[in-house]
Amino acid sequence: MILLSFDIEEFDMPFEYGKKISFEEQMSISIDGTNKILDLLDKHQIKATFFSTATFAMNAKSVINRIIQSGHEIASHNYYHTDFEVKHLKESKDKLEELTGKEVIGFRMPRMYPVDEKEIQKAGYIYNSSINPTFLPGRYNNLDKPRKYFYQDQVLQIPASVSPWVRFPLFWLSFHNLPMWLYQFLANWTYKKDGYLNIYLHPWEFTDLNQPEKFNFPNYVVKNSGDPLVKRLDDFILYFKKENKLFGTFKEFVATIK
Repeated sequence: MILLSFDIEEFDMPFEYGKKISFEEQMSISIDGTNKILDLLDKHQIKATFFSTATFAMNAKSVINRIIQSGHEIASHNYYHTDFEVKHLKESKDKLEELTGKEVIGFRMPRMYPVDEKEIQKAGYIYNSSINPTFLPGRYNNLDKPRKYFYQDQVLQIPASVSPWVRFPLFWLSFHNLPMWLYQFLANWTYKKDGYLNIYLHPWEFTDLNQPEKFNFPNYVVKNSGDPLVKRLDDFILYFKKENKLFGTFKEFVATIK
């Protein structure tokens, strides 16, 4: 199964690069990108998982309703995208369930930061997808973690996909920067080895990020952002549909493991 997931959140990344952006614009950009993603998923009639902060969901109710009505899964991406306290694990789950009327069983920590699995379990989650099992300078070193799903403290861990052997990450920056034939080759190799893929992106990537005065992002972030990324995701989906691969939600995938 191919697990496409999208971290829907307040677009606060410009702050990391010394730029200010209003909350209203953060939300507007993320909402715009989320609708582009939903249009593409509708076109291909496939399902995905949206890891949402409670803050995003409270301020984008129409988009959240569209996600639910389209049959996609909502999971938690914490209460806020930047601030974190342990209590937010349960609070975000409760708020998302209140807003969606659906059970929330999954969690992903913003920026793939570490999180206490015992607290994840106590908050009532079944799975956690907060590990990128590779080395990313300045972010994390998870080379000691399994590449494939595993259990820890009664919580199913579903790491982001990395290639066999060298553990090349198949995350959002690779999706932007690699030639698409190479990304598809690595993804197909990983799928054949593991039996599934876990690929994650963000809605703001599907908007025009090439605005230096506004965002100050490096080229490896802005490359192929906006409509070119819509085209890349369209090509990726078409490639694996032609390979007769099934796309599904994390909740559906978890059901095959139990």
